[in-house]
Amino acid sequence: MSGFELAGNVVIDFLAQGLTAAPWWQIVLFTLVMTHITIVSVTLFLHRHQAHRALDLHPVVSHFFRFWLWLTTGMVTKEWAAIHRKHHAKCEQEGDPHSPQVFGIRKVFWEGAELYRTEAKNEETLRRYGHGTPDDWIERHLYTRHSRLGVSLMLILDVALFGAAGLAVWAVQMVWIPFWAAGVINGIGHFWGYRNFESPDASTNVFPWGIVIGGEELHNNHHTYPTSAKFSVKPYEFDIGWVYIQALAKLGLARPKKVPPKLAFGDVKPVPDEQTLEAIVANRYEIMARYAREMRAAIRAEWDALRAQVGDESLLKLARRWLHRDEDKVPPAVRERLQRLLASAPTLAQMHAMREELRQLWSNTALTREQMARELQAWIERAERSGIQALRDFAQRLRAARLSAPVAA
Repeated sequence: MSGFELAGNVVIDFLAQGLTAAPWWQIVLFTLVMTHITIVSVTLFLHRHQAHRALDLHPVVSHFFRFWLWLTTGMVTKEWAAIHRKHHAKCEQEGDPHSPQVFGIRKVFWEGAELYRTEAKNEETLRRYGHGTPDDWIERHLYTRHSRLGVSLMLILDVALFGAAGLAVWAVQMVWIPFWAAGVINGIGHFWGYRNFESPDASTNVFPWGIVIGGEELHNNHHTYPTSAKFSVKPYEFDIGWVYIQALAKLGLARPKKVPPKLAFGDVKPVPDEQTLEAIVANRYEIMARYAREMRAAIRAEWDALRAQVGDESLLKLARRWLHRDEDKVPPAVRERLQRLLASAPTLAQMHAMREELRQLWSNTALTREQMARELQAWIERAERSGIQALRDFAQRLRAARLSAPVAA
């Protein structure tokens, strides 16, 4: 065999198997491990640490995540943090960089990465929302200036390890974050799923077990408590990102700053005091979610009577979806139709009106704590005198509300 033939065979073998000659299952395992590390880097470093300052990370851990994201995604820390902070500041409104309520679910799901790249070119967004992100020598001269160099090196590494199959490995790595973060979380996470809290936006929990996307699946929980390092709040929910944070904390490499408050109930107080008020305000979105369940239950209980009065079953379905939402979040056309239902359903009308009164309790920033406590007492008394059993039961629960967990971790 000539030298040229031998060299050709070596090249062919390399392209076919790479340096490792790994079987297919090892290549798949490698890809899943690499993409999972990337997901962890996004949720721990970019999201919880940089965008929200929910935890502190040791400089070595922080820089590892920064390097890894440069190598596997090419994302710039300042751009990501700024765009995400703007998303929270403008959520579901004009100016939100990637809300399906603004752009439509198809646009965000399939073109979420394009929306991100467009917003990354907005210098005003970077100037206003990008403060406090890394600005050292390596960030300015390598990670930001040559953001595409890292993914190019990753391509070379994948092909060197696995040959032609490395191209597929690299392709999966490149679409992993755009699909899961830009498409699923930014899209589906504001369109479909369940809600633990009646937050003012449309955020949802896509799935109760946050494993595949590092805990980001619990998106409604995050929007309710954005500065919390922990995303899970219910006993059946699991946030793998929080598991990693706890492990790093035990090694002295991380320090969570906040976790979600926890609403509990004790003895019913004849007069709600400031501690009762504190528990209600701290857990206001959970309180409103409980109120929403009461309103939906009232609609179910009176379904037949309401259908006979209104004669429009689709209107009742709209009521179950929208009646418990803040009025400015309800589409104008739906709002007009709901007024027809409320005009013929005094129980729902009163529950709807008292929901807004309760929301105004913590929305009115001009009130002192003493005034808020008096307003709360007055609301509870009106609810108890309403003659509506659901309101009376709800008012009794408010009298017993207390805060059982500290806000700080």
